[in-house]
Amino acid sequence: MAGGLVGLLDDIAALAKLAAASVDDVGAAAGRASIKAAGVVVDDTAVTPAYVQGLAANRELPIIRKIALGSLRNKLLIILPAALLLSAIAPVIIEIILMFGGCFLAYEGAHKIIHALRHDDHDHDEPAVVSGPDAESSVVRGAIRTDFILSAEIMVIALKEVIEEPVVSRGVILAIVGVVITVIVYGVVALIVKMDDVGLRLAERPSPSSQRVGRALVTGMPKLLTWLSVVGTAAMLWVGGHILLVGADELGWTGPYHLVHELEKLVHDVSGIGGVLSWLINTAASALVGLVVGSLIVGIVTILPIGKSSASKQSH
Repeated sequence: MAGGLVGLLDDIAALAKLAAASVDDVGAAAGRASIKAAGVVVDDTAVTPAYVQGLAANRELPIIRKIALGSLRNKLLIILPAALLLSAIAPVIIEIILMFGGCFLAYEGAHKIIHALRHDDHDHDEPAVVSGPDAESSVVRGAIRTDFILSAEIMVIALKEVIEEPVVSRGVILAIVGVVITVIVYGVVALIVKMDDVGLRLAERPSPSSQRVGRALVTGMPKLLTWLSVVGTAAMLWVGGHILLVGADELGWTGPYHLVHELEKLVHDVSGIGGVLSWLINTAASALVGLVVGSLIVGIVTILPIGKSSASKQSH
């Protein structure tokens, strides 16, 4: 598998005439960029299964495939060219766009927490399968629209990591990141949404051990989806807050991130666990910033006409 990937990267590098960059450089840069985008990937994986809840079981995988293809189009045909163009002519705009994306992630995370505490989030009460004959197309369009924002965040975070690379190398690395992340996200989503079907099949077998595993899968999937949703919400706050802290620092407002670094220094030298404690402080600070900023945006959106209209619809 690894050899095939290196060979593929070598072919891409040759076709793109990347004389200045080795295959190892491209692969390493793609790996770094993918890791930086991991928080948004978790959110993307957590969000997508909700779009096929309530649909007929035999339509789940075809719908996921359509959403995955739409996600690839988002990343490779729209976001990638736009990101490369902006990074070539106005790199500072990338940081500003990234911060807007951080605000959106913080808003989404805070919005989920607030409505969970109020028990008034009924967006998915009605299964899509009973919404009419155009439900599938509507589900796919809605999922691809949501994916566009998350994909833009993933690609811009990745771009930030390789902004110093030559433009052709940048394009190849981002294309690799886009394809690999899409395959991982929607592969995992497909496994998640079909796991209960696998469990039912196993539960019908004569073997007692197969039946136990099958029942465990069937009863465990709702808990997994709930846990995944919690992790996705936490990831949105953490990634959104971190983007805002780093972006503010790079744009000249150094105070907030300097304070975080000072807090990290207090525990960095603790024997054996200093590195872990530093990471936890950075993560907690980022999540707190995400929650505060996100809650402020939720409050602002709520008093706007569009926010009032949304709230009115939910109450009915």
